[in-house]
Amino acid sequence: MPTLLADAGTGSGDPDLGLLKAVNGLAADAPGWLDSLVAWTAEYGILFGLAALGLAGWLLARRRPDAPVAVAGVLWAPLAVAIAELANLPISRLVNRPRPFVSHPELDVLVPGKEDTLSFVSDHSAMSMGIAVALFLVNRRLGLAAGALALLQGFCRLFVGVHYPTDVIGGYALATAVVLLLAPIAMAVLVPLCHALSRTALRPLVVARSAGAADGRPAAPAGRRSGRRRGHDGPPRGRDRDRDRDRESDLAA
Repeated sequence: MPTLLADAGTGSGDPDLGLLKAVNGLAADAPGWLDSLVAWTAEYGILFGLAALGLAGWLLARRRPDAPVAVAGVLWAPLAVAIAELANLPISRLVNRPRPFVSHPELDVLVPGKEDTLSFVSDHSAMSMGIAVALFLVNRRLGLAAGALALLQGFCRLFVGVHYPTDVIGGYALATAVVLLLAPIAMAVLVPLCHALSRTALRPLVVARSAGAADGRPAAPAGRRSGRRRGHDGPPRGRDRDRDRDRESDLAA
């Protein structure tokens, strides 16, 4: 099948190949331990970091007043990534772009075993940006942190020599489109689901215990509880003073 996307390697002035070689060239001058660290980070490390941010997003979402809605938003993140990965299967076969080191053996490849896989779009970049965009819709701080990891992921994929810059950009675009375009449909399904789960034994997965009473109603304000407690425990202070005066009069008599 012909390659739809240009090889990015025939022209010496191609910015796609030029940027790849500039970033990958850093690997040649870096110590071996740094190359190994970046290779592990590019393959696994950033994904572990994104998973930790997703877990933090879930824990924080459970404590929000709109916990079922927030948890539904966090749940959309991995589902959106799965949809983006499925969408990439026909896209990668249609584009049919080989890995950059296949046409350019001079590249320093730090992650072996990818010779028979396709380059466009970058799966790792799509997964990273999908998590980042979905988390940003629920928690901006976590979303920005995930976005920084997604950008680092793109840099690492160039550093290890397994993707062109346009592969990374394509992954970002695919994931962003899936998250934003399908979010209304996904939330229309996930929000009622999370509301339903909050009324079952699985409620702790959706709503933290401190977010409301066990019956789903918010706890009474502290001031109101303390006011009722004072009224129940004893009479008002004015009655106490009158009673003390009566006792003093009886003793004096």
